[in-house]
Amino acid sequence: MNQDRVLINIEDHVATVTLNRADKLNALDEAMFKAIINAADEIQANPNIRVVVLHGNGNGFCAGLDLSMFTTPNEMMQTPLPERTHGMVNTWQAVAYKWRSIDVPVIAAIHGVAFGGGLQIMSGADIKYIHPDTRLSIMEMKWGLIPDMAGSQLWRHNVREDIIKELTYTHRVFSGQDAVSYGFATHTSDNPLEDALKLANEIASKSPSAIVEAKRLFNSAPYLDEKDGYMLESELQDRVMKKPNQLEAVYSGMQKRPGNFQDYRSK
Repeated sequence: MNQDRVLINIEDHVATVTLNRADKLNALDEAMFKAIINAADEIQANPNIRVVVLHGNGNGFCAGLDLSMFTTPNEMMQTPLPERTHGMVNTWQAVAYKWRSIDVPVIAAIHGVAFGGGLQIMSGADIKYIHPDTRLSIMEMKWGLIPDMAGSQLWRHNVREDIIKELTYTHRVFSGQDAVSYGFATHTSDNPLEDALKLANEIASKSPSAIVEAKRLFNSAPYLDEKDGYMLESELQDRVMKKPNQLEAVYSGMQKRPGNFQDYRSK
């Protein structure tokens, strides 16, 4: 059953990851946490994947935490929250942070609802298409909690601090249109999954080596001073310049044909 909680379909170097607990609006119980983290790890281990599209089955993306987590014995509630179980994050944070930290771009397609942990998971994606009628909320305050699934670190790159505080203090529900205006999402779309897949296929047609290093560059840049930022640009460019995928990008462009690229971990 745990394996069925998240489905992965790979086609033309694009992995479509589907949260698959539609009867519960893809709410997060312990099995769902583990399945999402395992899916991200599986993708990270497969260099043939160039882009990920993340979406939810059924009537919504993710309704957030399943309240049974507070009433049913489970390993996550027994583990002290400061314990780092996945590198620099814990299990609660890993469901969102993994999508930011994996090598390849992640595009989220959001519809229906994205409450609490669902909002934080979508925030781990690089690009987000959202239906304008989607309902979103930083829901944790309703249950006497603070957002702690990596949201504080993910939102600060895109969303004004006063907006984050107001939405956190009130757990106000806002729309997909608002989400783009506030910075939580990238584009509104009447067909988020269709548009996400279209963009994913476009990205998958580029040099995967350059795409991966570009994600690494922009993930790292906000944390660096100016000197280190310039050096990182040069170091990452040195990894791709005059390598087979970079040369293939040039040749295929000149010859007006699709690129025949190696996986991004090839030398």
